[in-house]
Amino acid sequence: MKPSSRFRHPILLVSTGVLLAVVLLGTFFFTQRITAPVPGGSTSYVLLTVTPDASTIAIHVAPQKDRPTTTVQPTSAVSGTRNPELWPFASNSIWNVPIGSHAQYVDAFIGSRGFGTDIDWFIPTKASDPLVPTYMPATFLQGRCAGTRPQQQAQWHPEAAQPLHVPARLLIPDAVTSGGIYSTPNSSSAFLEPDGRTLVSFNITARCQVGGPLYGTWFGQSSLYGDGITGGHGGSGMSSIGGSIRMRELVDAQPIRHALKIDIWGKWLHYDATGQGHRWPAPLADGGAPTQYKGTNPALVMGSLLALPPGITAASLGITSASGKKLFQAFQNYGAYVVDDTGGDYNALCVEHSADVAFKNATGHSVSQDQALATDFGKIMAAVKVINNNGPTSIGGGGVPRVPLAPPFAG
Repeated sequence: MKPSSRFRHPILLVSTGVLLAVVLLGTFFFTQRITAPVPGGSTSYVLLTVTPDASTIAIHVAPQKDRPTTTVQPTSAVSGTRNPELWPFASNSIWNVPIGSHAQYVDAFIGSRGFGTDIDWFIPTKASDPLVPTYMPATFLQGRCAGTRPQQQAQWHPEAAQPLHVPARLLIPDAVTSGGIYSTPNSSSAFLEPDGRTLVSFNITARCQVGGPLYGTWFGQSSLYGDGITGGHGGSGMSSIGGSIRMRELVDAQPIRHALKIDIWGKWLHYDATGQGHRWPAPLADGGAPTQYKGTNPALVMGSLLALPPGITAASLGITSASGKKLFQAFQNYGAYVVDDTGGDYNALCVEHSADVAFKNATGHSVSQDQALATDFGKIMAAVKVINNNGPTSIGGGGVPRVPLAPPFAG
């Protein structure tokens, strides 16, 4: 079994003010949304999920408060401008704000040392690309590209039913659960629409035939220039592309200038009735979190920001590979958000597909197969702490950022 192949988790999808759907290991349940007013004029939702055997699960989702504006203390910015497709989201996005001088580091207690990757997909599209229908995947397992089940969210979000511009020759592999191979990738994806701004996100994405329809669970729309929080990672509801390792970031000479995104085993994640297995900025946790998460550390949940304390060095941890040193620097300067459960005893680095291809072209093997990097990543994960005061008004813990802020967008 490949390290990147064990992603099996129930998914509870939530967007601001709207409860979406539950997906459990490829079985799609009938859902009914019930609304109820709460003090302050906002709305909370209870989802009734009716399973095929007519058993019922009720899940309460508290209202999501308006996001306060984050103020970052002045510091110099990286010189020049940036391409939003390569370095996306606002300068005060969670992915672009460095760890601050007021960060409060607490122990994480992550026991896994294995290494894998979770491959994300970023697909820029053009108006000349064919419009294709998008359907719900038939299963989480092998055989995702089957049927014509409409997007479940279309009943609440008509835009989910709209066809999508997709490059004609794009292929996103199916899961494989036969022939001694077990690969069930999350395949979180973000399609950039021809307007150059709108991201359409999916989870469990697959396109098995050139020119065929796209399969995936629709996770909503967001802006390439916005806060970058939400997207198609089913375990947390967080961005499909924010935090992903991008093209050549592990092989060129430039530092990684954004927060990372990782998956860890649910054995280490904490669940209680108050936090329900997640913290800001993650809008949700896995649907099975009450039994899936076994951790005893209340600081470590979906959405936790992990970082390396300032007092350690790559040399003191014994980091030897060039890619490992780049990740060490990114973990120390920006940190990494927990966005999914690996489902097994290892940690996974979220890597955009084209970056994995570039790494293989440069080294002869994929990121997940790099043994030196795997060893270094295990050392990093043994040393990371949780930034316990990370929040909407103190991203990265607040205070003076460790490194300059992201420059303005080009043009």
